[in-house]
Amino acid sequence: MTDPSSEIILHNYPQSPVAEKVRVALGIKGLSWRSVEIPRLPPKPMLTKLSGGYRRTPVMQIGADIYCDSQCIIRELERRHPTPGFFPTQDDGLMWCLSRWTDGLLLDHSVKVVLGAGVDNLPADFAEDRGRLYLGTDWAERLRAANAELPHLVSQIRAPLSWLDRQLSDGRRFLLGNDAAAIDAQVYYCVWFLRGRWEQGPAFLSEFENLMHWESEILKMGHGSSTDMSEEEAIERAGECTPVAVSGDDPNDPQGLAPGMEVVVSPDVDGGEQPVEGVVVAVSPETVTLHRKDADVGDLHVHFPRAGYKVVIA
Repeated sequence: MTDPSSEIILHNYPQSPVAEKVRVALGIKGLSWRSVEIPRLPPKPMLTKLSGGYRRTPVMQIGADIYCDSQCIIRELERRHPTPGFFPTQDDGLMWCLSRWTDGLLLDHSVKVVLGAGVDNLPADFAEDRGRLYLGTDWAERLRAANAELPHLVSQIRAPLSWLDRQLSDGRRFLLGNDAAAIDAQVYYCVWFLRGRWEQGPAFLSEFENLMHWESEILKMGHGSSTDMSEEEAIERAGECTPVAVSGDDPNDPQGLAPGMEVVVSPDVDGGEQPVEGVVVAVSPETVTLHRKDADVGDLHVHFPRAGYKVVIA
């Protein structure tokens, strides 16, 4: 029987591309997990009770530990379940660097294509929320600009996809060979988003025969084994558990972060999101862990990546 304190709980919703990245990662490892479906739009009171305000999707919960951003999620899954590994070659550093491109420019261009192409049909509340989240305060103007420059944006996606198609041209199953790796999930979710959410996506992707075969291999692998869990059950689970003890400082940290400091963490883009306040428990070049206490849940550890996030000393 699974120890409740170690059970993987993924707060997600089916249409989320970044959640699809993590679902594929769970499939690579063949893991069992619980799925908590959260609202597509804020407010998300049950999720933010756990995270302290973080509202992006997905969030992974294990007991009273809350992992924000797919970087932290993938890293923690690898730590807890090292076999099969996310890094079948000795190139994990390069794969992490490449993931900053997939989560940066590739996702940015994909979002602009999907939102820009559908600008006239998007529900007003969804357009405002996602436009603000991805495009900034002047999201309406940027959305119109994306619609106007759609062919250019598509060309910016087409070039790297042609490179990936060539990478797969020797018949390998996955990007690095015959074993799936984290980078497969980190690229796949953008392709999945384009195929499923852009009307011209399937026609556009049909040019890349090797990439389509790779997509079929990802689909065969699946998402592991999931069963549903309610938001209320997830909250109750956190309240029954104690956060995993972690420690660590980084004498070379550029900001001088150290355990015991009160800080505020938020994504390093202005998406109009609520920052998360807490006390530093551990810090490294890759992550920062905060302790926070919720009146209803109790003690929680909230884990953030350093790349892509801003930490401000309170």
